[in-house]
Amino acid sequence: MIKVNKFIKTRKKKIGLPPGTPVFIGEKELEEAKISILDYDETQFQERKAVKVEECFPFKETSTVTWINICGLHDVEIIEKIGAKFDLHPLILEDIVHTQQRPKMEEFDQHIFIVMKMLSYDEKADETQVEQVSLILGRNYVISFQEQEGDIFDPSGY
Repeated sequence: MIKVNKFIKTRKKKIGLPPGTPVFIGEKELEEAKISILDYDETQFQERKAVKVEECFPFKETSTVTWINICGLHDVEIIEKIGAKFDLHPLILEDIVHTQQRPKMEEFDQHIFIVMKMLSYDEKADETQVEQVSLILGRNYVISFQEQEGDIFDPSGY
């Protein structure tokens, strides 16, 4: 019996859909997507976990700087809602949830879109792990999308 590549199975879900339709392609790394918000300016700093994606929406228009971090790309509904609120092109949303995307950077009028690969070494499995990380850099906000939970920006975290 021949095993079918798990990514081929998932890609079949996209057949017949128009370009820009976000369909998660990859392995589900978390049971539930998690959203965290860091908001700050010269005088204050606030860090919190969001229960619903709508809690992120007011930060689009604030004078503070906000970092919204979403862990878990399998929850396409969250990605679509963020995309609608922050005016992200449908092809960006498609690229975010397609974990086999190549690294790239694209400039848009209101933001910059970056796709990167984060490499880490798993000593137990004796293998290199690859995680896709996508960033949206706006005027006063950063939105990061990670496959797994963990601080990819902390060198001691991996």
